[in-house]
Amino acid sequence: MDAHPLTRLPFSSPVTPGTGWPGDPATTATPAAANSEDVHALATSSPDLPTLDARVSVCRACPRLVAWREQVATERRASFADQPYWGRAAPSFGDEHPRVLIVGLAPAAHGANRTGRVFTGDRSGDWLFAALYRAGYANQPTSTHAGDGLALTGVRIVPAVHCAPPDNKPTPAERSACAPWLDRELELTVGGLRSIMALGSIAWDATLAAARRLGWTVPRPKPRFGHGAEADLGADSATIRLIGSYHVSQQNTFTGKLTEAMLDDVMARL
Repeated sequence: MDAHPLTRLPFSSPVTPGTGWPGDPATTATPAAANSEDVHALATSSPDLPTLDARVSVCRACPRLVAWREQVATERRASFADQPYWGRAAPSFGDEHPRVLIVGLAPAAHGANRTGRVFTGDRSGDWLFAALYRAGYANQPTSTHAGDGLALTGVRIVPAVHCAPPDNKPTPAERSACAPWLDRELELTVGGLRSIMALGSIAWDATLAAARRLGWTVPRPKPRFGHGAEADLGADSATIRLIGSYHVSQQNTFTGKLTEAMLDDVMARL
Protein backbone atom coordinates (compact mmCIF):
# COMPACT_ATOMS: atom_id res chain seq x y z
CA MET A 1 0.00 0.00 0.00
CA ASP A 2 0.98 3.63 -0.58
CA ALA A 3 -0.07 6.82 1.20
CA HIS A 4 -2.60 9.25 -0.23
CA PRO A 5 -0.73 12.49 -1.05
CA LEU A 6 -2.97 14.62 1.18
CA THR A 7 -4.35 12.38 3.93
CA ARG A 8 -1.22 10.20 4.21
CA LEU A 9 -3.51 7.21 4.80
CA PRO A 10 -2.53 3.96 3.07
CA PHE A 11 -4.55 2.60 0.15
CA SER A 12 -4.30 -0.24 -2.31
CA SER A 13 -4.24 0.38 -6.06
CA PRO A 14 -6.98 0.16 -7.28
CA VAL A 15 -8.73 1.59 -4.23
CA THR A 16 -11.12 -0.72 -2.41
CA PRO A 17 -14.57 0.88 -1.96
CA GLY A 18 -15.38 2.08 1.52
CA THR A 19 -11.80 2.28 2.78
CA GLY A 20 -11.75 6.05 3.34
CA TRP A 21 -10.46 7.56 0.11
CA PRO A 22 -11.52 11.24 0.08
CA GLY A 23 -14.75 11.68 -1.82
CA ASP A 24 -15.34 7.96 -2.36
CA PRO A 25 -19.13 7.69 -2.71
CA ALA A 26 -19.26 3.89 -2.45
CA THR A 27 -19.25 1.38 0.39
CA THR A 28 -18.55 -2.33 0.47
CA ALA A 29 -22.30 -2.85 -0.02
CA THR A 30 -22.65 -0.76 -3.19
CA PRO A 31 -23.86 -2.99 -6.06
CA ALA A 32 -21.47 -3.21 -9.03
CA ALA A 33 -22.64 -3.53 -12.63
CA ALA A 34 -21.08 -6.50 -14.41
CA ASN A 35 -22.55 -5.84 -17.87
CA SER A 36 -24.56 -3.29 -19.83
CA GLU A 37 -27.87 -4.73 -18.62
CA ASP A 38 -26.75 -4.15 -15.03
CA VAL A 39 -25.76 -0.58 -15.86
CA HIS A 40 -29.23 0.13 -17.19
CA ALA A 41 -30.92 -1.44 -14.17
CA LEU A 42 -28.72 0.29 -11.60
CA ALA A 43 -28.82 3.67 -13.33
CA THR A 44 -32.57 3.80 -13.81
CA SER A 45 -33.21 2.69 -10.21
CA SER A 46 -30.85 5.27 -8.64
CA PRO A 47 -33.09 7.60 -6.61
CA ASP A 48 -30.57 10.42 -6.30
CA LEU A 49 -27.14 11.62 -7.39
CA PRO A 50 -25.15 10.26 -4.40
CA THR A 51 -26.53 6.78 -5.11
CA LEU A 52 -25.79 7.17 -8.82
CA ASP A 53 -22.21 8.31 -8.10
CA ALA A 54 -21.63 5.34 -5.79
CA ARG A 55 -22.86 2.85 -8.36
CA VAL A 56 -20.85 4.46 -11.15
CA SER A 57 -17.67 4.30 -9.07
CA VAL A 58 -17.76 0.49 -8.75
CA CYS A 59 -18.96 -0.29 -12.29
CA ARG A 60 -17.20 -3.21 -14.03
CA ALA A 61 -19.39 -3.51 -17.12
CA CYS A 62 -16.68 -3.08 -19.81
CA PRO A 63 -13.91 -5.71 -19.52
CA ARG A 64 -11.40 -3.84 -21.72
CA LEU A 65 -11.77 -0.63 -19.73
CA VAL A 66 -11.60 -2.40 -16.38
CA ALA A 67 -8.44 -4.22 -17.43
CA TRP A 68 -6.81 -1.02 -18.70
CA ARG A 69 -7.67 1.21 -15.74
CA GLU A 70 -6.38 -1.43 -13.31
CA GLN A 71 -3.22 -2.08 -15.34
CA VAL A 72 -2.44 1.63 -15.25
CA ALA A 73 -3.16 1.69 -11.51
CA THR A 74 -0.72 -1.11 -10.77
CA GLU A 75 2.07 -0.22 -13.21
CA ARG A 76 1.76 3.56 -12.62
CA ARG A 77 3.71 6.39 -14.16
CA ALA A 78 7.20 6.90 -12.73
CA SER A 79 6.40 10.42 -11.52
CA PHE A 80 3.51 9.04 -9.45
CA ALA A 81 5.06 5.72 -8.45
CA ASP A 82 4.78 6.54 -4.74
CA GLN A 83 1.05 7.33 -4.92
CA PRO A 84 -1.92 4.99 -4.79
CA TYR A 85 -4.13 5.06 -7.88
CA TRP A 86 -7.92 5.19 -7.73
CA GLY A 87 -8.13 2.71 -10.63
CA ARG A 88 -11.94 2.68 -10.72
CA ALA A 89 -14.65 4.43 -12.70
CA ALA A 90 -14.64 8.16 -11.98
CA PRO A 91 -18.03 9.45 -10.82
CA SER A 92 -19.38 12.88 -11.69
CA PHE A 93 -18.38 15.81 -9.50
CA GLY A 94 -19.93 19.07 -8.38
CA ASP A 95 -23.14 20.67 -7.20
CA GLU A 96 -26.03 18.26 -6.63
CA HIS A 97 -28.45 20.99 -7.78
CA PRO A 98 -26.63 22.38 -10.82
CA ARG A 99 -27.73 25.09 -13.19
CA VAL A 100 -25.00 23.94 -15.58
CA LEU A 101 -23.71 20.52 -16.60
CA ILE A 102 -20.30 20.15 -18.20
CA VAL A 103 -20.10 16.94 -20.22
CA GLY A 104 -16.61 15.63 -20.95
CA LEU A 105 -15.24 12.55 -22.68
CA ALA A 106 -13.55 10.18 -20.21
CA PRO A 107 -11.05 10.14 -17.33
CA ALA A 108 -7.34 10.46 -18.09
CA ALA A 109 -5.21 7.42 -17.27
CA HIS A 110 -2.93 9.34 -14.90
CA GLY A 111 -5.42 12.08 -14.05
CA ALA A 112 -8.84 11.03 -12.75
CA ASN A 113 -7.83 7.37 -12.87
CA ARG A 114 -5.14 8.30 -10.34
CA THR A 115 -6.95 10.88 -8.22
CA GLY A 116 -10.53 9.62 -8.32
CA ARG A 117 -11.98 12.97 -9.41
CA VAL A 118 -12.83 13.97 -12.97
CA PHE A 119 -10.41 16.42 -14.64
CA THR A 120 -8.12 16.30 -11.60
CA GLY A 121 -4.37 15.86 -11.65
CA ASP A 122 -3.71 16.63 -15.32
CA ARG A 123 -3.27 19.62 -17.65
CA SER A 124 -6.84 19.45 -18.94
CA GLY A 125 -8.11 19.96 -15.42
CA ASP A 126 -5.71 22.85 -14.89
CA TRP A 127 -7.44 24.68 -17.73
CA LEU A 128 -11.00 23.71 -16.86
CA PHE A 129 -10.95 24.50 -13.15
CA ALA A 130 -9.07 27.75 -13.66
CA ALA A 131 -11.82 28.81 -16.08
CA LEU A 132 -14.54 27.72 -13.64
CA TYR A 133 -12.84 29.78 -10.93
CA ARG A 134 -12.66 32.84 -13.17
CA ALA A 135 -16.36 32.43 -13.97
CA GLY A 136 -17.30 32.17 -10.29
CA TYR A 137 -18.28 28.49 -10.28
CA ALA A 138 -15.30 27.16 -8.26
CA ASN A 139 -13.91 28.23 -4.89
CA GLN A 140 -10.31 27.70 -6.03
CA PRO A 141 -8.53 27.62 -9.40
CA THR A 142 -6.80 24.26 -8.99
CA SER A 143 -7.80 20.62 -8.56
CA THR A 144 -4.90 18.38 -7.60
CA HIS A 145 -6.31 15.54 -5.49
CA ALA A 146 -9.58 14.40 -3.97
CA GLY A 147 -9.75 16.05 -0.57
CA ASP A 148 -8.01 19.27 -1.62
CA GLY A 149 -10.98 21.47 -0.65
CA LEU A 150 -12.31 22.16 -4.14
CA ALA A 151 -16.05 22.85 -4.31
CA LEU A 152 -18.23 23.79 -7.28
CA THR A 153 -21.36 25.92 -7.04
CA GLY A 154 -24.02 25.68 -9.72
CA VAL A 155 -21.97 23.32 -11.89
CA ARG A 156 -21.63 19.55 -12.15
CA ILE A 157 -19.07 17.77 -14.35
CA VAL A 158 -20.20 14.55 -16.02
CA PRO A 159 -18.08 12.19 -18.18
CA ALA A 160 -19.71 10.57 -21.20
CA VAL A 161 -17.58 7.51 -20.34
CA HIS A 162 -16.57 6.98 -16.71
CA CYS A 163 -13.46 4.78 -17.14
CA ALA A 164 -10.09 5.73 -18.61
CA PRO A 165 -9.87 4.19 -22.11
CA PRO A 166 -6.70 3.10 -23.90
CA ASP A 167 -5.45 5.91 -26.19
CA ASN A 168 -8.33 8.07 -24.86
CA LYS A 169 -10.64 6.27 -27.32
CA PRO A 170 -13.61 4.36 -25.92
CA THR A 171 -15.28 2.07 -28.43
CA PRO A 172 -18.86 2.65 -29.62
CA ALA A 173 -19.95 -0.36 -27.54
CA GLU A 174 -18.29 1.10 -24.43
CA ARG A 175 -19.92 4.49 -25.00
CA SER A 176 -23.27 2.74 -25.38
CA ALA A 177 -22.79 0.68 -22.21
CA CYS A 178 -22.04 3.83 -20.20
CA ALA A 179 -24.90 5.88 -21.66
CA PRO A 180 -27.54 5.03 -19.02
CA TRP A 181 -25.43 6.77 -16.36
CA LEU A 182 -25.57 10.01 -18.39
CA ASP A 183 -29.30 9.56 -19.04
CA ARG A 184 -29.96 9.33 -15.33
CA GLU A 185 -27.75 12.36 -14.61
CA LEU A 186 -29.96 14.39 -16.92
CA GLU A 187 -33.16 13.04 -15.41
CA LEU A 188 -32.02 13.87 -11.86
CA THR A 189 -30.76 17.37 -12.65
CA VAL A 190 -33.16 18.62 -15.33
CA GLY A 191 -35.41 20.46 -12.85
CA GLY A 192 -32.94 23.27 -12.23
CA LEU A 193 -30.82 22.95 -15.35
CA ARG A 194 -30.42 25.89 -17.73
CA SER A 195 -27.44 24.88 -19.90
CA ILE A 196 -25.07 22.08 -20.85
CA MET A 197 -21.50 22.64 -22.00
CA ALA A 198 -20.16 19.85 -24.21
CA LEU A 199 -16.37 19.55 -24.28
CA GLY A 200 -15.64 18.13 -27.71
CA SER A 201 -17.68 16.44 -30.42
CA ILE A 202 -18.05 13.11 -28.59
CA ALA A 203 -19.57 14.86 -25.56
CA TRP A 204 -21.80 16.89 -27.91
CA ASP A 205 -23.06 13.74 -29.66
CA ALA A 206 -23.48 11.89 -26.34
CA THR A 207 -25.61 14.72 -24.95
CA LEU A 208 -27.83 14.88 -28.03
CA ALA A 209 -28.27 11.10 -28.00
CA ALA A 210 -29.20 11.13 -24.31
CA ALA A 211 -31.70 13.94 -24.90
CA ARG A 212 -33.38 11.91 -27.64
CA ARG A 213 -33.54 8.77 -25.47
CA LEU A 214 -35.23 10.81 -22.74
CA GLY A 215 -37.82 12.16 -25.15
CA TRP A 216 -36.50 15.73 -25.16
CA THR A 217 -37.03 17.87 -28.23
CA VAL A 218 -33.85 17.95 -30.31
CA PRO A 219 -33.54 20.15 -33.43
CA ARG A 220 -33.47 18.50 -36.84
CA PRO A 221 -31.25 18.24 -38.74
CA LYS A 222 -28.84 17.27 -35.99
CA PRO A 223 -27.00 20.34 -34.66
CA ARG A 224 -23.34 20.37 -35.70
CA PHE A 225 -20.59 20.63 -33.12
CA GLY A 226 -18.25 23.58 -33.13
CA HIS A 227 -16.64 25.86 -30.61
CA GLY A 228 -19.41 28.19 -29.49
CA ALA A 229 -22.11 26.24 -31.35
CA GLU A 230 -25.52 26.34 -29.67
CA ALA A 231 -28.71 24.28 -29.77
CA ASP A 232 -31.89 24.52 -27.72
CA LEU A 233 -33.15 21.27 -26.20
CA GLY A 234 -36.74 20.99 -25.01
CA ALA A 235 -37.12 19.09 -21.75
CA ASP A 236 -40.72 19.01 -20.52
CA SER A 237 -41.64 22.69 -20.15
CA ALA A 238 -38.04 23.89 -19.96
CA THR A 239 -35.56 24.89 -22.65
CA ILE A 240 -31.95 23.90 -22.02
CA ARG A 241 -29.17 25.49 -24.03
CA LEU A 242 -26.45 23.14 -25.31
CA ILE A 243 -23.17 24.96 -25.97
CA GLY A 244 -20.12 23.40 -27.57
CA SER A 245 -16.49 24.01 -26.66
CA TYR A 246 -13.28 22.55 -27.93
CA HIS A 247 -11.98 20.06 -25.40
CA VAL A 248 -9.42 21.30 -22.87
CA SER A 249 -6.93 18.66 -24.03
CA GLN A 250 -3.25 19.48 -24.39
CA GLN A 251 -3.61 18.87 -28.12
CA ASN A 252 -5.94 21.87 -28.28
CA THR A 253 -4.46 24.14 -25.59
CA PHE A 254 -0.79 23.68 -26.54
CA THR A 255 -1.48 24.41 -30.21
CA GLY A 256 -3.66 27.45 -29.54
CA LYS A 257 -6.77 25.87 -31.03
CA LEU A 258 -8.35 26.63 -27.66
CA THR A 259 -7.29 29.75 -25.76
CA GLU A 260 -8.27 30.99 -22.30
CA ALA A 261 -10.27 33.78 -23.91
CA MET A 262 -12.20 31.30 -26.05
CA LEU A 263 -12.97 29.12 -23.04
CA ASP A 264 -13.99 32.12 -20.94
CA ASP A 265 -16.31 33.29 -23.70
CA VAL A 266 -18.23 29.99 -23.66
CA MET A 267 -18.30 29.97 -19.84
CA ALA A 268 -19.88 33.42 -19.86
CA ARG A 269 -22.76 32.11 -21.99
CA LEU A 270 -23.68 29.21 -19.69
